[in-house]
Order: sequence, then C-alpha cells, then structure tokens
Amino acid sequence: MTTLKTIVSVGAFALLALLPGITPAPAQTAPPPYGPPIGIENARRIMAAAEADASKNNWAVVIAIIDSGGHIVMLHRSDNTQLSSIDIAQGKAKTALMFKRPTKVLDDAIQAGGGGLRFLALKDIVPLEGGLPIVMDGKIVGAIGVSGVLSAQDAQIARSGIDGLK
Repeated sequence: MTTLKTIVSVGAFALLALLPGITPAPAQTAPPPYGPPIGIENARRIMAAAEADASKNNWAVVIAIIDSGGHIVMLHRSDNTQLSSIDIAQGKAKTALMFKRPTKVLDDAIQAGGGGLRFLALKDIVPLEGGLPIVMDGKIVGAIGVSGVLSAQDAQIARSGIDGLK
C-alpha cells in the first residue's frame, strides 16, 4: 500500500528533476532513506547547540525539531520572537523532511525563476532557507527548522544544531 508520505516525497523528487539546474542525484548519492524517529536525547543535543548559537548572536528565534514522521519533538521560542515564526520554523522543518533536502534548495529554485516557480503552487511547504534534515547512521530521523532572523542566519542556527550531534 502506498502511503501519502511516499506519494508526496516521490512527487516532490520528480518536481525537482524538472527544474533547470536541479537534477536528482545518481543512485549512489540519492538522498538517505527515512529512519526511526529521533530520540529525545539527540533532540536535546541539537536544541542546546542551536539555542547556544542563537543566544551568542542575540538572535530571537523559534527552533523546531520534528521526528521522521513529521511530528514535533521540541520547540523553543525566544522571548519577543514574532508569533509567525512558530509556524514558519515548523514549516521549514517539515519541508526539509518531505523533500529530504535543505530548504535552501527550494529557496534557490524559486529565486532562479522559470520552472522553479512551480514550487509556489505546492501546498504546505515553506521554501525558505533555514530547514535541514537530521541524518543519523545514514537515515533521516527528523528535521530542524529555524525562523526569526534573516534566512541565512536561521540556516546558521540550524547547522549549529546539527553540528551539536558530532
């Protein structure tokens, strides 16, 4: 039985293949498969590292960590962060999870115009930089999304979180 999650993932991957300059990776470098959901201890390590980077830079952000099924595991909202960042951070995480890629890939495709504008027609994606899949033991166990500052800064915080696993 085909699940909706599989259909969305395959459809999104096929859409990426249609865009100029974005082709599916060869089989040997295909995106990793989904794995078991991230555990709370690893989520805490990621969150602590992401929070430390945001705090060091005095950036008010929302950090969302979801598991491989797309369910929220942890959410941090700095004082005085705009409320819209809650949904945006979760959306970035879900988009990174569904597409098995950093959300910057979609952001870049839209900025390039042409076929990349097709992403604007997809429901429930947030194609803005700042979402990353979380890969452990070669499998996607979840994703992190950050919102509240410039997209490149959001991505920096997300990357710091991922680096907290090392």
